[in-house]
Amino acid sequence: MSSEKSVQVSELTRKFGNFVAVDHVSFDIPKGEIFGLLGPNGAGKTTTIRMLCGILKPTSGEARILGYDVAKKPEEVKKRIGYMSQKFSLYNDLTVAENLNFYADLYGIPQETMKTRKVELIEMAGLRGHEKQLTRDLSGAWRQRLALACAIVHDPPMLFLDEPTAGVDPVSRHDFWELIYTLAGRGVSVLATTHYMDEAEFCNVIGMMYRSRLIALNDPDSLKEAMNGVLFEIDCDEPAHAEQLLKKRDNIQDVAAHGVLLHVLVKDESDKMMLENTLQENGIKIARIERILPSLEDVFVSLVNQENRMHVRAGIE
Repeated sequence: MSSEKSVQVSELTRKFGNFVAVDHVSFDIPKGEIFGLLGPNGAGKTTTIRMLCGILKPTSGEARILGYDVAKKPEEVKKRIGYMSQKFSLYNDLTVAENLNFYADLYGIPQETMKTRKVELIEMAGLRGHEKQLTRDLSGAWRQRLALACAIVHDPPMLFLDEPTAGVDPVSRHDFWELIYTLAGRGVSVLATTHYMDEAEFCNVIGMMYRSRLIALNDPDSLKEAMNGVLFEIDCDEPAHAEQLLKKRDNIQDVAAHGVLLHVLVKDESDKMMLENTLQENGIKIARIERILPSLEDVFVSLVNQENRMHVRAGIE
């Protein structure tokens, strides 16, 4: 992987009045790497990406995109990046080809150059045969692909994706990420925000955001390996009742519902007997209880619960 940095962020902060939307965030993105900002709505992901794109000015801290300071040279940054939001900035009354031509004009791409480029983009997005179709008549997945094609019409070395697959079915989301992998393979650096845990697995490095701060930063496997404790999955009747019972036990670190199953984080393997006894003593039948490897969702839930407990303690003190 290249040591060259496409993005360098140091103590980046954005305030709106007394509200801190992004709180001293720092990370780097090497050239050709896919970096994911993972977190719930309101965590600060979109504000971060808008600062990096030169749309919002940071309150403090520094961010450099492709060597340019976003606060001092936002227009230079905008020329060299692609940006795709969840709202898909497309013109519904234009055809697929007309949308591509419109964005090419915005970036000043010569018509002769655009002829070849348009063929490449339509092929990449799988839109051959749809060139004359009105954008409003495209499915959500096709609109998503067209929006990506428009975002990279000027062949930018850096691509920002803000919740790009929101509202798109899982198969189309997977196909979309295959396109992103192709771009990264060509040396394009990518920053994507998402709240989909499975989507975050596609990223080389993940920054987990919560309450405006970066609470974890590492590759997916390392984040899972660093999770403290032992995770058990419990299949039982009355899972809601079981969850409430287990949450009252001081020696249980975390309990989270996963559909009709429970994921319970404890200190070590020997706590399995305690789990069984607690449920059985309260008349809850256990179909299965076994140790499992944590998922990114397990890691994120555990970290968020830690943050919330710290927040409560700080508020009390």
